[in-house]
Amino acid sequence: MSLASSLQKVANKTISRLGGDITLRLVTTGEYNPLTGSVSETVTGVTVKGVIESVNAREVNDLVQADDKKLTIAASSISSVPSTEDRIIIQNVTHQVIQVETVEQDNTAIVFILFLRS
Repeated sequence: MSLASSLQKVANKTISRLGGDITLRLVTTGEYNPLTGSVSETVTGVTVKGVIESVNAREVNDLVQADDKKLTIAASSISSVPSTEDRIIIQNVTHQVIQVETVEQDNTAIVFILFLRS
């Protein structure tokens, strides 16, 4: 067993024990409709466990604000990499994904850290 797969298992187990349920709405952008002036979206929802924490002062920058939240989810719990197009639902509150960071080992994603704004 490689180090990356061991870390994935540890991350998944830890987040499953400590995290709460969140809904990740993966948004796929479709085609532009010139008649309506809008772009179609396909939304796929998946419920996973995630750990939420506050953003610390060192992480605040031009993009991340002091009142944003950080959500850590195990990479093995979802089938695709989250993006800033996606939305997160936590206790019936919709959050926008501001930034996505991937923690990797040997080119294998271990966890995704999503910076959220409601």
